[in-house]
Amino acid sequence: MAKKEYSIDMVNGPLTKNVIRFTVPLMLTSLLQMCFNTADTIVVGRFAGDNALAAVGATGSLCFLMVTMFNGLAMGANVVIAKFFGAEDRKGVENSVHTAMLLSLISGVLLTLVGVLCAEPLLKLMQTPDSIIGQSLLYLRIYFGGALFFLVYNFGAAVLRSKGDTRRPLYFLAISGVLNVVLNLIFVIVFHWGVAGVATATVASNALSSIFVVITLLKENDATRIYPSRLKLNAGITKEILRIGIPAGIQGAMFALSNLVIQSSINSFGSETIVAGNSAAANIENFVYVGMNFTSATMTFISQNIGARKYNRIGKITGVTMALNAGCAAFISLSLYMFGKSILGLYTTSPDVVSYGMIRMTWVCLFLWLNGVMDVFLSALRGMGHSTMPTVSMIVCICGFRLVWLFTVFRAVRTLPIIYYCFPISWVLTSVVLGVMWICAYKKLKRKPVGQI
Repeated sequence: MAKKEYSIDMVNGPLTKNVIRFTVPLMLTSLLQMCFNTADTIVVGRFAGDNALAAVGATGSLCFLMVTMFNGLAMGANVVIAKFFGAEDRKGVENSVHTAMLLSLISGVLLTLVGVLCAEPLLKLMQTPDSIIGQSLLYLRIYFGGALFFLVYNFGAAVLRSKGDTRRPLYFLAISGVLNVVLNLIFVIVFHWGVAGVATATVASNALSSIFVVITLLKENDATRIYPSRLKLNAGITKEILRIGIPAGIQGAMFALSNLVIQSSINSFGSETIVAGNSAAANIENFVYVGMNFTSATMTFISQNIGARKYNRIGKITGVTMALNAGCAAFISLSLYMFGKSILGLYTTSPDVVSYGMIRMTWVCLFLWLNGVMDVFLSALRGMGHSTMPTVSMIVCICGFRLVWLFTVFRAVRTLPIIYYCFPISWVLTSVVLGVMWICAYKKLKRKPVGQI
C-alpha cells in the first residue's frame, strides 16, 4: 500500500538491513535538531545578551514537560497505524490516519490554551528570577501560540514512519531548520527582537515543516492520503491511540519532573563550577542518544509484524534492535569518554569544570548502553500494544527509585558521584522488570491463534 520509493518492508526481507535503513534518517534528524538548537543558543547568547539567553534557557524544562504529554499521542498513532499496515487493512489505515491528524489539531489547540494561560503561574512556581521572568513569559506565549504547527508535524511524521518512511521527515526538518537559523539571525541581529525573535523563528520553522508534511499526505497515492472532508474521530481507533499514547506522555512528564529534582540536588552544592561541569557533560550525552534511535524501529517493526500476525519475528526484531541500540550507544559513549577532557575543553577553559564534567561522564555517559537496553524493551512492549504497565514500571523503577535514592542515600552521603549512581542502578532495575514483562507478553502472543491480533 505504501509508496515503493520511500516505504520499507518491515514484515519480509533482511531484518538488520531494513532496521538500519529505517533508523539512519532518524539519527540524522536527531543530529540536525541538536545542531539547530546549538545555533539558536549561540545566536541568543552572542547577539541578544546573557539575560535573553537565561530567559530562553529557563523555559526549556517547562516546554519539554508540556510538549511531551501530547507527543505521547503521536507515538500511539504510530503504533496503531503500523498495525493496520502490517495487516494490509487499507480501511483501517485510512481511518487511523484521519483520526490521528484530527487529534493533532485538537491537541494543538489544547496545548496552545494551556501553555499561554498557565505560562506565568508555572514560571513563578519554578522560582524564575524576576530579572528574566518577563522575557521568559514572552517566549513561552509566542512558542505555545504556534504549538499547533509542532504537533501537526509530529503526528504527520508518525504517519509516514508507520509505513517505514523516515527520509521525508528528515528532508522537511533540514529545510525548516535552516529557515529557523536564518530567521534567528534576521530577527535577533537585524530587527533586534531578542527573545521574541527567537520564539517567532521557531514558530515559523515549525509552520513550514507542518506545511510540508500536510502537503505530502494530501498527495500520497496510498491509504495514508488525507482528505480534509474525512477528518473525524473513529471511536475505537481514538481509544487505542489514547490507551497507548497517554501513558507514554505521562511517563515523559514524570521523567521531566524527576530530572528537575536531580538538577536541584546538584544545585544544592552551591557551586557554579559543579553545575557548569554537569551541564556540559549532560549536553555531550545527547550525542549518545543520537545513536539510540533504534527504539523507534523496534516499536514500528513490531507493530507491523503483529498486524501481519508474524509473531515469530517479534523476538528477532527485539534482539536485533537491542544489539544495535546498546552496541551503538556503548561505542559512542566509550569514544566520548576517551576524549572527554578535550571535548569538555570546548565548553570551558576551567580545569575544575572539566574535572566535574568527567565525574558525570564516568558514572552516566559510560553506562548509557544500559539505557539503550531498557528503551528497547519498553519500545517492544509498546509495539506489542502494552503501554500502561510498562509506563507504571518506568515511573516506579526510574522516577520513584531516583527520588528515594536522593532523599535517603544522597542525604546520608552528600557527594557528587552518589547522585550519579542512581542513573545506572535505575537502568538495570528497570531493564530487569521490563525484560520479565517482555518475556511474559511474548509467550502469551505466541500462544495466540493465527487469526487473532
